[in-house]
Amino acid sequence: MSDSSPQDSEGPSEGLDMPIDDRCRAHMLEWASTYRGDVSITTTDGTQYIGYLFDQTDDFVRLDLTDGSARVQIPASDIMQLHFSGRDMAAGKSFDRWIARYVDKTLAGEEAGIESESLDE
Repeated sequence: MSDSSPQDSEGPSEGLDMPIDDRCRAHMLEWASTYRGDVSITTTDGTQYIGYLFDQTDDFVRLDLTDGSARVQIPASDIMQLHFSGRDMAAGKSFDRWIARYVDKTLAGEEAGIESESLDE
């Protein structure tokens, strides 16, 4: 577990493992709802759910489970542990690299467009 509190950080990163209590529950569940990777949730009865958290309210969260089974709704008050288990798919610098290439091509007098590179190569 990290020594920092949720309020001390800008947001979750892969591998962050946080126990949930009433003091930080709303903040951590908000983080989980904005995280673009899978999370692992452990409930007070020991059940573990792993999936993408796609909906969150003060009362519950809903997950698309990684195993493909039906979506689940978990009462927020039952969540005792939250682990950011999957890679945040939007993390990284790919957009920054694209902008740098666009600027370099434009400054070099080359044609620069918004087309992405082929994935077939």
